[in-house]
Amino acid sequence: MQEIIIDEEFKYLLPALDKETYASLEANLLENGCRDALVLWEGILIDGHNRYMICTEHGIPFNTVDMEFGSREEVLIWIISTQLSRRNLSSMQLTHYRGLHYRTDKKIQGTNNQHSQKSEKPHNDVFHSESTAGRLSRQYNVSTSTIDRDAKVSNAIDMIGETSPKAKSLILSGKSKFDKKELALISTRPKDEIAEIALSIENGTYEKKKPEAPAKTDAKNPAIPFPSGPKLPGAAISDITGGFYSELRELANSGDTSELKTALRSFIDMLEDLYRQI
Repeated sequence: MQEIIIDEEFKYLLPALDKETYASLEANLLENGCRDALVLWEGILIDGHNRYMICTEHGIPFNTVDMEFGSREEVLIWIISTQLSRRNLSSMQLTHYRGLHYRTDKKIQGTNNQHSQKSEKPHNDVFHSESTAGRLSRQYNVSTSTIDRDAKVSNAIDMIGETSPKAKSLILSGKSKFDKKELALISTRPKDEIAEIALSIENGTYEKKKPEAPAKTDAKNPAIPFPSGPKLPGAAISDITGGFYSELRELANSGDTSELKTALRSFIDMLEDLYRQI
């Protein structure tokens, strides 16, 4: 029998089944056997972890099928897409996995860009035909700004999980309540502060308060900071909006509406945050 490798990241990528669902699956396998093959990639189990656990525990025979992928990142995307189509997930879980899909896709895109720079012929593939956010927004039937926010939320959840897997589980299970905007802001905090937040979530002492948003800068003129504090002079507002308006005009002229919408949403969020400070 082929040796099966268990990869911890793949195993815990999606939430574990609750006790009732697991018991139902176990009863079904005991009665009917394992009808669906377990899916492997280079000997690593990528689909069927619960079935594998039950079958090995009870000595139930099972079959396997091998799939080919170009990279570990492609495997992650396949697992996310496959499992999201099967399970009823909470809003926070859906956000996390859409964001993880986006971040993984961007990593693949970055690798492709590196290869294309070394090639005389440009790559004519899906990564170069439209933006990642635009493609995923169609796949998941959400806006590009939602995908952008999901990426920030997913990044925060994973950074929290690096310090405390338990805290990550509490957030995804809904046992520790967070709104998505709060998590998106947490993603901008320094790593040591995120580590402290993770531990406070784990021990139940986290106080829900909005982290301060980082100082914003004009993309074309990074020396001009986005002012913070309770008062903002009219001249400063004029400088900020003037520079940002110029950038938005360039995006509009380029025809990249997805990037334009993302930039507009970012600017609106900045203004809303400033309004709350006044």
